[in-house]
Amino acid sequence: MAPENQPTMGPPIFSGQNYHIWAIKIKVYLKALNLCDVVERGEPAVQDLRDNATLNEIKKYDELVTRSPRALTYIHSSLTKVIFTRIMTFETAKEAWYKLNEEFEGSNKVKSVKVLALKREFELLKMKDSNTVKEYSSTLMDIVNQIRILGENFSDHKVVEKIMVSLPNKFE
Repeated sequence: MAPENQPTMGPPIFSGQNYHIWAIKIKVYLKALNLCDVVERGEPAVQDLRDNATLNEIKKYDELVTRSPRALTYIHSSLTKVIFTRIMTFETAKEAWYKLNEEFEGSNKVKSVKVLALKREFELLKMKDSNTVKEYSSTLMDIVNQIRILGENFSDHKVVEKIMVSLPNKFE
Protein backbone atom coordinates (compact mmCIF):
# COMPACT_ATOMS: atom_id res chain seq x y z
CA MET A 1 0.00 0.00 0.00
CA ALA A 2 1.33 3.45 -0.94
CA PRO A 3 2.01 6.02 1.79
CA GLU A 4 -0.66 8.69 2.24
CA ASN A 5 1.08 11.39 0.20
CA GLN A 6 2.16 9.12 -2.66
CA PRO A 7 0.17 8.52 -5.86
CA THR A 8 -0.98 4.94 -6.28
CA MET A 9 -0.36 4.91 -10.02
CA GLY A 10 2.85 5.42 -11.95
CA PRO A 11 3.60 8.58 -13.89
CA PRO A 12 1.96 9.23 -17.28
CA ILE A 13 4.04 7.89 -20.17
CA PHE A 14 5.33 10.15 -22.94
CA SER A 15 6.24 8.55 -26.27
CA GLY A 16 6.69 11.69 -28.35
CA GLN A 17 2.99 12.30 -29.09
CA ASN A 18 0.73 14.85 -27.40
CA TYR A 19 3.48 16.55 -25.41
CA HIS A 20 1.17 19.23 -24.03
CA ILE A 21 -1.21 16.70 -22.51
CA TRP A 22 1.67 14.70 -21.00
CA ALA A 23 3.24 17.89 -19.59
CA ILE A 24 0.02 18.79 -17.77
CA LYS A 25 -0.34 15.26 -16.39
CA ILE A 26 3.28 14.94 -15.23
CA LYS A 27 3.16 18.37 -13.56
CA VAL A 28 0.11 17.31 -11.55
CA TYR A 29 1.83 14.00 -10.74
CA LEU A 30 4.94 15.81 -9.52
CA LYS A 31 2.78 18.28 -7.53
CA ALA A 32 1.19 15.31 -5.76
CA LEU A 33 4.72 14.26 -4.78
CA ASN A 34 5.64 17.83 -3.76
CA LEU A 35 8.38 17.90 -6.43
CA CYS A 36 7.02 20.28 -9.07
CA ASP A 37 8.90 23.30 -7.73
CA VAL A 38 12.23 21.45 -8.06
CA VAL A 39 11.50 20.83 -11.73
CA GLU A 40 10.49 24.42 -12.44
CA ARG A 41 13.01 26.32 -10.28
CA GLY A 42 15.84 23.85 -9.82
CA GLU A 43 17.47 22.51 -6.72
CA PRO A 44 17.18 24.72 -3.65
CA ALA A 45 20.37 25.72 -1.89
CA VAL A 46 20.89 23.29 0.98
CA GLN A 47 23.11 24.18 3.90
CA ASP A 48 25.51 21.52 5.14
CA LEU A 49 24.57 19.74 8.32
CA ARG A 50 26.24 20.90 11.48
CA ASP A 51 28.27 18.36 13.43
CA ASN A 52 25.74 17.83 16.21
CA ALA A 53 22.62 17.77 14.01
CA THR A 54 19.47 16.27 15.44
CA LEU A 55 17.75 13.29 13.89
CA ASN A 56 15.00 15.62 12.65
CA GLU A 57 17.54 17.94 10.97
CA ILE A 58 19.26 14.96 9.31
CA LYS A 59 15.91 13.70 8.02
CA LYS A 60 15.00 17.16 6.64
CA TYR A 61 18.46 17.49 5.05
CA ASP A 62 18.13 14.09 3.35
CA GLU A 63 14.68 15.08 2.03
CA LEU A 64 16.01 18.32 0.52
CA VAL A 65 19.10 16.70 -1.02
CA THR A 66 17.12 13.93 -2.70
CA ARG A 67 14.25 16.02 -4.13
CA SER A 68 15.81 16.73 -7.55
CA PRO A 69 17.09 13.16 -8.08
CA ARG A 70 13.63 11.84 -7.15
CA ALA A 71 11.94 14.25 -9.57
CA LEU A 72 14.42 13.26 -12.29
CA THR A 73 13.67 9.59 -11.59
CA TYR A 74 9.95 10.21 -12.07
CA ILE A 75 10.60 12.08 -15.32
CA HIS A 76 12.86 9.26 -16.54
CA SER A 77 10.27 6.63 -15.68
CA SER A 78 7.60 8.55 -17.58
CA LEU A 79 9.46 8.41 -20.90
CA THR A 80 9.73 5.71 -23.53
CA LYS A 81 13.25 4.56 -24.36
CA VAL A 82 13.44 6.70 -27.51
CA ILE A 83 12.55 9.89 -25.63
CA PHE A 84 14.63 8.98 -22.56
CA THR A 85 17.83 8.83 -24.62
CA ARG A 86 17.39 12.52 -25.46
CA ILE A 87 17.65 13.59 -21.83
CA MET A 88 19.65 10.80 -20.19
CA THR A 89 22.79 12.94 -19.83
CA PHE A 90 21.08 15.67 -17.81
CA GLU A 91 21.76 15.52 -14.09
CA THR A 92 18.90 17.62 -12.73
CA ALA A 93 15.17 17.46 -13.15
CA LYS A 94 15.10 21.10 -14.24
CA GLU A 95 17.59 20.52 -17.09
CA ALA A 96 15.70 17.45 -18.34
CA TRP A 97 12.36 19.27 -18.12
CA TYR A 98 13.56 22.27 -20.09
CA LYS A 99 15.16 20.08 -22.76
CA LEU A 100 11.87 18.21 -23.27
CA ASN A 101 9.95 21.47 -23.25
CA GLU A 102 12.29 23.08 -25.78
CA GLU A 103 12.19 20.09 -28.11
CA PHE A 104 8.49 19.26 -28.01
CA GLU A 105 6.81 22.57 -27.24
CA GLY A 106 9.21 24.97 -28.92
CA SER A 107 10.09 28.56 -28.22
CA ASN A 108 7.56 31.33 -27.63
CA LYS A 109 7.79 32.21 -31.34
CA VAL A 110 6.96 28.65 -32.35
CA LYS A 111 4.05 28.55 -29.87
CA SER A 112 2.63 31.84 -31.16
CA VAL A 113 2.79 30.56 -34.75
CA LYS A 114 0.99 27.38 -33.68
CA VAL A 115 -1.67 29.46 -31.92
CA LEU A 116 -2.17 31.61 -35.01
CA ALA A 117 -2.50 28.53 -37.22
CA LEU A 118 -5.03 27.00 -34.83
CA LYS A 119 -7.03 30.24 -34.64
CA ARG A 120 -7.12 30.33 -38.43
CA GLU A 121 -8.29 26.71 -38.49
CA PHE A 122 -10.99 27.64 -35.93
CA GLU A 123 -12.18 30.61 -38.00
CA LEU A 124 -12.26 28.66 -41.28
CA LEU A 125 -13.99 25.57 -39.90
CA LYS A 126 -17.54 25.18 -41.20
CA MET A 127 -20.12 22.59 -40.35
CA LYS A 128 -20.88 20.27 -43.24
CA ASP A 129 -24.37 18.98 -43.89
CA SER A 130 -23.09 15.46 -43.23
CA ASN A 131 -21.81 16.43 -39.73
CA THR A 132 -23.87 16.11 -36.59
CA VAL A 133 -23.76 19.02 -34.15
CA LYS A 134 -21.91 16.73 -31.73
CA GLU A 135 -19.21 15.89 -34.32
CA TYR A 136 -18.79 19.51 -35.31
CA SER A 137 -18.62 20.80 -31.73
CA SER A 138 -16.15 18.04 -30.84
CA THR A 139 -13.84 19.05 -33.73
CA LEU A 140 -14.18 22.69 -32.72
CA MET A 141 -13.38 21.92 -29.07
CA ASP A 142 -10.30 19.92 -30.09
CA ILE A 143 -8.95 23.03 -31.79
CA VAL A 144 -9.92 25.27 -28.86
CA ASN A 145 -8.29 22.93 -26.33
CA GLN A 146 -5.07 22.88 -28.36
CA ILE A 147 -5.08 26.70 -28.30
CA ARG A 148 -5.68 26.71 -24.54
CA ILE A 149 -2.93 24.15 -23.92
CA LEU A 150 -0.52 26.51 -25.66
CA GLY A 151 -1.39 29.11 -23.01
CA GLU A 152 -3.78 31.31 -24.98
CA ASN A 153 -7.07 32.42 -23.42
CA PHE A 154 -10.05 31.43 -25.52
CA SER A 155 -13.52 32.24 -24.22
CA ASP A 156 -16.40 29.79 -24.19
CA HIS A 157 -18.54 32.65 -25.51
CA LYS A 158 -16.48 32.73 -28.71
CA VAL A 159 -16.94 28.96 -29.16
CA VAL A 160 -20.72 29.15 -28.67
CA GLU A 161 -20.90 32.10 -31.05
CA LYS A 162 -18.92 30.16 -33.67
CA ILE A 163 -21.25 27.16 -33.38
CA MET A 164 -24.37 29.31 -33.65
CA VAL A 165 -23.09 31.25 -36.66
CA SER A 166 -21.83 28.24 -38.57
CA LEU A 167 -24.82 25.94 -38.24
CA PRO A 168 -26.38 25.04 -41.61
CA ASN A 169 -29.80 26.46 -42.52
CA LYS A 170 -31.58 23.23 -41.59
CA PHE A 171 -31.00 24.14 -37.89
CA GLU A 172 -32.62 27.59 -38.15
